[in-house]
Amino acid sequence: MTVCAIEPSAGPGNGGAPRAGCSITAGGAYAARLTLGGESGDAWYPERWTLDGPEPYAVPLPGNQPEEPGTEVQPMGDGRVLVHRVAAGRHHFSLLYPTGPGTGEQPLGAVECPADATGLRLLPPVPGGERAYALAAGPRATVLWQVAGGAFGPERVAEVAGRCSGGAWLDRAGRMLALDRETGGRVKAVVVDLEREGEVSPLLQIAADSDDRILLADPDSGLVLVRSDAPSPGRERIGWGVLGSTLPVRFPECLVMPDCTVTPFAIQPGQALTPERCAVALRVDGALGSWVAVWRPAEREVRHLPAPEGWLAGAGSWTADGELRLPCSTPQLPCGVARLTAPEADDGGAGDVDDAGDVRDVGDVGVVGNAGDAEHPAPGGAGHPEETGENGVTDTSVATPRRPVPLQEAPLARLVTN
Repeated sequence: MTVCAIEPSAGPGNGGAPRAGCSITAGGAYAARLTLGGESGDAWYPERWTLDGPEPYAVPLPGNQPEEPGTEVQPMGDGRVLVHRVAAGRHHFSLLYPTGPGTGEQPLGAVECPADATGLRLLPPVPGGERAYALAAGPRATVLWQVAGGAFGPERVAEVAGRCSGGAWLDRAGRMLALDRETGGRVKAVVVDLEREGEVSPLLQIAADSDDRILLADPDSGLVLVRSDAPSPGRERIGWGVLGSTLPVRFPECLVMPDCTVTPFAIQPGQALTPERCAVALRVDGALGSWVAVWRPAEREVRHLPAPEGWLAGAGSWTADGELRLPCSTPQLPCGVARLTAPEADDGGAGDVDDAGDVRDVGDVGVVGNAGDAEHPAPGGAGHPEETGENGVTDTSVATPRRPVPLQEAPLARLVTN
């Protein structure tokens, strides 16, 4: 549901996209961030936000000593906060939780990465929030670690050939993980099946000479947001498709915003039968700053609105009924949530989505808080014989997590879908 990280700058682990101001659980109940405070005002410490009550509130979780600025934090489904620290070349993981006036800490263990690895980073929160994973990318292979939720500390789960980045969960069970894998100078999205010992299969291959990445996925509807240079060689564009569909990936012109960086960060859940009507929240970064935009695949326009004051840029989540919740923090309101109700989609289905680029502004949003503390083939992957028919179409009678339709090289011609 959400693109999650803690640093405001771009990084290699997420394909160069700006990172979000906090991390939010897949269900939207909790958030966590690293913030400054303490007596001197310059000490970093984790902070947990509770978002599913009548009003949001924050709980500081300072440890025995200040955190480093690059420390990663991630909320778990039970309200604890996972902390990833680096010391003496080792990656240490702990769970923090409030204990009256203090902070309790449960050490989980450490991971030592090979000298040629670029580091280790947390993947987005797993649906359910009972487990957490991290990715260690090397020049020839990438190792997937389960760092929380296991019985014996960090556990090596799988090794994927190639250098992997990104990360999106494709199902509610936290079984199917999409990664962007670089091999032979090209980036192609693959899917890792955690219940088949880390088996890897293709997910998105639009053209042989294109870079094709998965940006975001919604397990309910199967809607995925992708970034590829297939429609415009040398210039990446954002497109959308549906897992399991034989319809093409489309690259709407309205998502092309010159001199701006556009990053999808949340998809409206609960729209199982109408993926083209899911509201998608976009972070737009331009010369004048960052703002929020809302778009639906069934529409030909992007609705722009100013970012609420203190928005933790790039962070937010949708409710199933179409309310976008944006965490924000100001000196007057340290823990707040701006709420936006997305307009209903215009009449029309997926066939109405073309490449028009109309833009419409919408008004301000209310804030509540606690003042205290172009078309291309659909995403695909190699299915198993019992799950995929001879024409590559998923057999919906099999009760397994949604798998993509197998995709080979595809023509770049436009297709009529209505």
